[in-house]
Amino acid sequence: QVTLVESGGGLVQPGGSLRLSCVASGITLSSHAMGWYRQAPGRQRELIASSTITDSTSYAHSVKGRFTISRDNAKNTMYLQMNSLKPEDTAVYYCYEFSLAAWGQGTQVTVSS
Repeated sequence: QVTLVESGGGLVQPGGSLRLSCVASGITLSSHAMGWYRQAPGRQRELIASSTITDSTSYAHSVKGRFTISRDNAKNTMYLQMNSLKPEDTAVYYCYEFSLAAWGQGTQVTVSS
C-alpha cells in the first residue's frame, strides 16, 4: 500500500519561501514519476511540477523560475522549494504518484501579509 505524507505548509508573507516535503512509503521513490498539484478555493486541482524517474522536471508557467521540485532517494522523499511566494499561490498542495494515481492528504499554504 502506497502512502504519501506531505508537510511543510503554513502561513508566509508575500515574497517569502517555504519547502514542502512528501515522504513516500510502500514504493521506492526513485522508480516512480511524481508530481506536485495544488488546489485553490473554488478552483480545479492543477499540476504545477513533475519529476520523472530520469529526474527530468517540468513546471507550470505560473510557478516556473520560482518553484523547484527535487528528490532525496535515500530518504524516499520529494520536495517542493517555493520562493518568491505570491498571494495567488495560496492553496492546498498535494503530492502525487502517476502510475498508481496515489495522492497525499495535502498541506495548506497561505501567502498573506
